Amino acid sequence: MWNHNKGNRDPARTNHRLTGKSCKTRSIWKSLRSLLQKDFRMMRSGKFFAVALGSLLLYTLFIHFAYVRFMDMEIYQVYLYDPAGTQRNVSPLVHPVASLEEMDRILHKDANSVGIHVTDGKPEVSLYTASKKLDRHRSDYALSLLHPGGKYTPETVGGNNLEQKNRRDITCELLFIEIVAVGFLGIASVLFKEKQMGVMRVHAILPLPKSLFLFSKIFLFLATDLVFAILLVLCNVGLSGTGKILPGLLIQTTILSLVMALTVFGCAMILKDFRQFSLAYLVIALFVTAPVFLSANTSIKMTWIRFHPFYHIYMGLKHAFFGIPVANPLYYLCAAGAVVLLFGIVKTAFCREMEKEG
Repeated sequence: MWNHNKGNRDPARTNHRLTGKSCKTRSIWKSLRSLLQKDFRMMRSGKFFAVALGSLLLYTLFIHFAYVRFMDMEIYQVYLYDPAGTQRNVSPLVHPVASLEEMDRILHKDANSVGIHVTDGKPEVSLYTASKKLDRHRSDYALSLLHPGGKYTPETVGGNNLEQKNRRDITCELLFIEIVAVGFLGIASVLFKEKQMGVMRVHAILPLPKSLFLFSKIFLFLATDLVFAILLVLCNVGLSGTGKILPGLLIQTTILSLVMALTVFGCAMILKDFRQFSLAYLVIALFVTAPVFLSANTSIKMTWIRFHPFYHIYMGLKHAFFGIPVANPLYYLCAAGAVVLLFGIVKTAFCREMEKEG
């Protein structure tokens, strides 16, 4: 006799399996929500958000009332000594002098000014040297005033005026410092506080995936950095400027935030206490941030800096502030690979730490 039920699945059993999976999914989401609430309270009690808010206010006050005013310097004064009167089409911004001695006295008083001595119709520039890049800029500017409509006319690059450029430059640097230095310390203080309170012991006995604990903390740290970045840019670049650069800015901030959060998480799992972490933090501050800032913002160039991963992250962040996307797919592949690798290392260290506590 043919069995009509042969090979058919029991509908009741199938429904039971689906219901079991649904209950398990709801349980995981409920546990994740509880972990997020717990981590949020821990960060709030550790003054993590208060420090971030204080940094935001301090950076904004510094940019508005100190940095912008300091950078709003008078334009370089240009002085011309042309005894033969060969330079006829000269900008009114050029100040003529009667002798070379007078020019030397002026340059001695104002080291930022530029002097031009015309000999046989050929202009020669005199100035007190600073950096190679700045000296070239001052020299080109002075020569452009001798021929306002000629070959020395400087080219306008970009759509930002000087104040907008300065605001974006300093905002980018402060955001990088906040995530790499200030936020790095804040995350470490929260994690070591949990470690001392025996939170790992509690995590070790809970029947939840270990990656859930990591995801909860990393998500909150990342969300805090993204909110901080948006508010910092809104306060110091402006609403119209923020709208144009926000997508690229969030991508670069996410990469930097994930790398730093996973790094500090790994340090917190490997090191015993905050005192040991202080030494690691000093090493990171010296060998991660210092070479990056020197190479990117000064005339000091290091041939090996192209192998420094944080240099490329910083330059990606800086390009995002000026609306320049990073088009190299290798950059994103390396960033994703670094995040996955760090997550694997942190998860392994986290599981070992819980085994010790359990």
